[in-house]
Amino acid sequence: MNVSMADTFNLGWKLASVLRGHTPWQLLSSYDEERQAKAEELIEFDRDMARLFSGRKTDGSVEAEFQRYFAKHARYTAGVETRYAPSLITSNGEYQQLATGFQIGMRFHSAPVIRLGDAKREHLAHTIKADGRWRLFVFADSEDVGAEGGGLATFSQHMLDDPTSLHNQLIANSRNVNEMIDIRAILQQDYRSLDCINMPQLFIPNTGELGLVDYEKVFCAIKGRDDIFDLRGINRQTGCIVIVRPDQYVAEILPMDATQRIVAFFDSVLIDIR
Repeated sequence: MNVSMADTFNLGWKLASVLRGHTPWQLLSSYDEERQAKAEELIEFDRDMARLFSGRKTDGSVEAEFQRYFAKHARYTAGVETRYAPSLITSNGEYQQLATGFQIGMRFHSAPVIRLGDAKREHLAHTIKADGRWRLFVFADSEDVGAEGGGLATFSQHMLDDPTSLHNQLIANSRNVNEMIDIRAILQQDYRSLDCINMPQLFIPNTGELGLVDYEKVFCAIKGRDDIFDLRGINRQTGCIVIVRPDQYVAEILPMDATQRIVAFFDSVLIDIR
């Protein structure tokens, strides 16, 4: 069941994206490329499990082998061990070392954070809805407090002011950016030392018909054993950008200043880029 549900999710978001006119129809070919390999893995897994279930030995060796096999493949049976090969929507992992705990091609591995706007603790992945949007999680460096000149402010300025940015290219082609891309920031500072209203504009945008400020896009790491930067091996000195697909698989990891690499990635994924 886990595999069939993943099949449906994989195809569903791609169909919806194409039908909405967000992505080219060529995206649909990635369904076969990604899920056929998983089907073949499932058949092989079931074959091995059937052999173990039908074992006839009475010396306990089959039971011991079964236990070892099941423990080894526990994440697979839970449906979270899938890893997609490099493709149109999954990079080759050139910058994987910037966040070793977010394996490119695998499901986004969550960790707890604190939302700056209201000090609410929640898992970062719980902020992601199955709404067809791509996610850009921008992890700030150790000195960044959101002030001018820092990595978050520079990234925000590029996105909002540079006509070649992903954000502005979508706007230039009459696209609703918020319907296609969801951008969030995660800082290393203690939430009590920061003020949400002083964050860069990109991360506290005015949204909706009334233009209300969205204060739910900025988060802080939790000090101690639940620190997301430690749990997910994120480079504290440089920070990084993690691009997550609509089905919550990690598509790309990039340095904070690789803004043109973001455009290059989405150039083949979204319509109306470049």
